[in-house]
Amino acid sequence: MILGLDISTSITGVCVLDGEEIVFNHYVDTRKNKCFFEKTEKIQDFLKDIFEKHEIKYIFIEQSLQSFRSGFSSAKTLSSLSRFNGVVSWLCYEISGIKPEYIAAISARKLCDIKVPRGVKAKEVVIKNLLDNEKSFVVEYTKQGNIKQHFYDMADSIIIARAGYKIILDNKNI
Repeated sequence: MILGLDISTSITGVCVLDGEEIVFNHYVDTRKNKCFFEKTEKIQDFLKDIFEKHEIKYIFIEQSLQSFRSGFSSAKTLSSLSRFNGVVSWLCYEISGIKPEYIAAISARKLCDIKVPRGVKAKEVVIKNLLDNEKSFVVEYTKQGNIKQHFYDMADSIIIARAGYKIILDNKNI
């Protein structure tokens, strides 16, 4: 089985694949945990549960942002995300003994044949793709008619896991 993670300091998307089948897709909401270490403990407890319930053989994690983009994250945010990504990566290794592999979001989407047109938000394209093609992926909406935030992270974790599956298949064909 494959574990795909979309790590964030606010909401972390989690997907477990058995082959191409999604056997688990959820999220960990750490927005109420203001302390870095409380966020880490919450993720750790969740990961322990995942590894107890599923025979994970591979871990794929969305690579954290490596550079600035105008109008997006500040240096402080990028640093915090990288630090959290590193700690969660270590927790995965510590709990399971499996070394995580990293996939850039753009590469993961490309491996899953998801094309994002210029000027369109990638997260919207990913959600639409999954709603159109994945029967088990269902979203909930806010009172204002918007998709609830955690579904974007859950969707990204599916794409990371599926891209990881394709990488594994390609490596076995060599």
